Amino acid sequence: MTTLSVKEPVVSTNAEIATFLGLLFSYNNSLKLFHWHVTGVSSYAKHIALDQAITNLLDATERLVETSYALRGDLDIIIPITTRPDNIVKCTEEFYKTVESNRKLFPELFTQSIIDDYQETIQQLLYRLRRLQ
Repeated sequence: MTTLSVKEPVVSTNAEIATFLGLLFSYNNSLKLFHWHVTGVSSYAKHIALDQAITNLLDATERLVETSYALRGDLDIIIPITTRPDNIVKCTEEFYKTVESNRKLFPELFTQSIIDDYQETIQQLLYRLRRLQ
């Protein structure tokens, strides 16, 4: 089987990939914790924005996990302890950077596309959290 890759693929270990995939699940769970807890001004808009993001991020995560299993075999994914973020915008901005810094773990163009979808969803969430009241 051949796959198209980004320029110079970085050789990553199954452990590195599994750790990152666990972080994706943890982030999604942190959004859900915040989603359940949101109150106050514009809480309905935040609630809906978070709901949409949670669904889309879970779909992208599922695709990335299944593709990684197909390419690498079994992975020992552990989901870190998850807490509810105090500042959802700051948490989301920081997690976007985490995703970007781990993009190198997935050298194939089709896995890069999944990462693109994931990051697009994060940017849409940031837009909605910042601008929709």
